[in-house]
Amino acid sequence: MLARGGVPLIGAAAAAYCFIVRPWHFRWGATAAEVSRRWPGDELMTRPRTRAVRAVAIAAPPDRIWPWIMQVGRNRGGFYSYTWLENLIGADIHNVYRLIPGLPERQVGDTVWMGPEDKFAGQARMVVAKIVRERAMVLVMPGDAERALTEGRAREGVWSFILDPMAENGTRLVMLSLGAEALSPSRRFAEVLFWEPAHFVMERRMMLTIKRLAERTPLPSRAALS
Repeated sequence: MLARGGVPLIGAAAAAYCFIVRPWHFRWGATAAEVSRRWPGDELMTRPRTRAVRAVAIAAPPDRIWPWIMQVGRNRGGFYSYTWLENLIGADIHNVYRLIPGLPERQVGDTVWMGPEDKFAGQARMVVAKIVRERAMVLVMPGDAERALTEGRAREGVWSFILDPMAENGTRLVMLSLGAEALSPSRRFAEVLFWEPAHFVMERRMMLTIKRLAERTPLPSRAALS
């Protein structure tokens, strides 16, 4: 049984998370203008259950950042995040902090693996729904892939990597996450208490790592990458 006063304390903590912490991490690093702006991927969902817009400034032009985004994926350069957390659930991620020579750019319809192909019923993946070179890569869930490519519509979620150029060769790396339109009460509970904060922690680390890599690592010549 809870000690006297335990229930009000838990209630206060839950309220603080829902009304203070959760709104903060849903817009971490983003300006009010960036939060309200429409980004690539927004057009795929008319009624997302949640919408997170996160951003970080990178002192590098888009063409120095884009190759790192093209490496995202388990069978490429990983996700540049906390490896031990990624592998805690068996994702078997091996992050690479260098540009891989000869790696082809992503194309619409490509699969971005987030775990082994033979685990999680083969669903630990997302599909590229849109590519705007050196500007945006938009991913959708496997169940939405055909609908997104043929109808321009998604229901199960969107994850976008966006590069917004700034003055003096700077760039804003913007991450857009749209939640599934409908979830069961149990799934919604798990999303709010675990998956949303876990995604924020991992995504924030990824964004900061991409920033560090793009700012400190010169872009190799095209000949070196071929």
